[in-house]
Amino acid sequence: MNDIILHHYPQSPVSEKVRIAFGLKGLAWRSVTVPRLPPKPDLMPLTGGYRRAPVMQIGADIYCDTQCILRALEQRFPDPSFFPEGNPGLVWALSRWTDGELLDLAVRLVLGAGAESLPADFARDRGRLYLGPDQTVGDLKADLPNIIGQLRAAFAWIESSIERNGGFVLGPQPSLADALVYYLAWFIRGRWPQGPSFLAQFPALVSWESKLRDREHGDVAAMESTEALDIAQRSETVTTEGDDAEDPQGLRCGDRLAVVPAVDGGDPVVHGRLRYADRETVVLIHEHARVGQVCLHFPRVGYRITRA
Repeated sequence: MNDIILHHYPQSPVSEKVRIAFGLKGLAWRSVTVPRLPPKPDLMPLTGGYRRAPVMQIGADIYCDTQCILRALEQRFPDPSFFPEGNPGLVWALSRWTDGELLDLAVRLVLGAGAESLPADFARDRGRLYLGPDQTVGDLKADLPNIIGQLRAAFAWIESSIERNGGFVLGPQPSLADALVYYLAWFIRGRWPQGPSFLAQFPALVSWESKLRDREHGDVAAMESTEALDIAQRSETVTTEGDDAEDPQGLRCGDRLAVVPAVDGGDPVVHGRLRYADRETVVLIHEHARVGQVCLHFPRVGYRITRA
């Protein structure tokens, strides 16, 4: 079996979600560090232009967005399960809040609080990515009390769940739900100067953070980006062909498709031929001279999929 390879960078909060998930499953993986800002010359050949971190690679299968990454980990490495209490549908529904509104608030907090100290190119890039075309990082500073008030209420809900459920978000054992929340606390604690004092309001959550932090990130070893590209080139996808007769868009294998995040962050559009589609996922065939033929896995939720 090919190694798990994560293309990420240390400061990425969304990558921390996956790193903690590796720790929950006790997995060994290889780490490829990518630049925080485009261009990303050793990532784009793999992804067809998808620029966000993290990206997971297993051989010639490239998983874009943490929805696909985490589903693939559960399918390939089912024990221990991400869902010890059952209810995977509930956890995925929770992810739409944590990865949507709650992440948006955390990013706005960190960008707004650091508006005067952020490098200009980083502020422009992340402002466009997370705030859309019409708002700047500078606009956030005046809104910080409102942002903090919303986060305070949200973390109070999480604190209550941890207390009621025996130490973790959904029960006495850690689950994917804990990774979905932990990375936001990690981001706020590490990237907002007032983060530690803000989180100190929630003692059960602070204790919960420590328990997850103790699990670390699994067994990790560094890898050069060129080696990851070589692995893709000499590997073959394990993704079978297939489509859904009841697909509401009528997607069929071989269709030329375009995929882009549904929220306008200025992301490049990724193109490819459809290899597989079901209710949750589309998989595109992508070809590049540096990597040969690979399969790009995208979630349906949160993405716009159209015929090219």
